[in-house]
Amino acid sequence: MVFVQRDQQGRLLRVEEQPFEGMDGSLSEQCPELHSWLEARLEVKRKLDELNASDREVVRVFEDVINLLVEQGVIRYKDLPEPARRKLDQRALVRAEIEGLVDHPPLY
Repeated sequence: MVFVQRDQQGRLLRVEEQPFEGMDGSLSEQCPELHSWLEARLEVKRKLDELNASDREVVRVFEDVINLLVEQGVIRYKDLPEPARRKLDQRALVRAEIEGLVDHPPLY
């Protein structure tokens, strides 16, 4: 048995294994409604994970676009806000350090 809280329309909002403040019912662990709710939460988590992975890729795209705009003289690097320059500089430094580590042959 699990303990649940529902919204005004009767939809599940929260499910816990132990009683909690604000709960307004319980369900059998074999209840189809519970399984549908859990599956929907897993799907949301999968989609959020997908977005997070995409965000990391898009950050690199933005860096490349900024570098291209600077190289072509469309914008000046010094015109970027100071916090943005610091972040871009830090990321460039870390990438350079990684490349330096990758260029070295293994010691074994």
